[in-house]
Amino acid sequence: MNIQALMKQAQNMQKEMMKVKEEIDRTMFEGTNTFVRVTIDGTKKVHKVQIDKNVDLTTDDIEPLEDMIMLAINEAMKKVDEMTEQKMGKFSNVPGLF
Repeated sequence: MNIQALMKQAQNMQKEMMKVKEEIDRTMFEGTNTFVRVTIDGTKKVHKVQIDKNVDLTTDDIEPLEDMIMLAINEAMKKVDEMTEQKMGKFSNVPGLF
């Protein structure tokens, strides 16, 4: 294979990688935990935090609620990482690319 063909193949792969990354970035991911739902995008920017309005909260509930929010955010971020690994992992087998 000549160098021009390799360069063309690398450019095509780069375009495909960017397309996949843009798709992931636009995807919304949810993390939930008991009374909390968090929505983030593929760049891990938080778009929404929802707390169940039917829950009667007291001062004693603040710390557990903070923990639930943290867990929901971490769950959503894990989903971003899993999708990124699933969709971008195919590019890691290319010698010299990474």
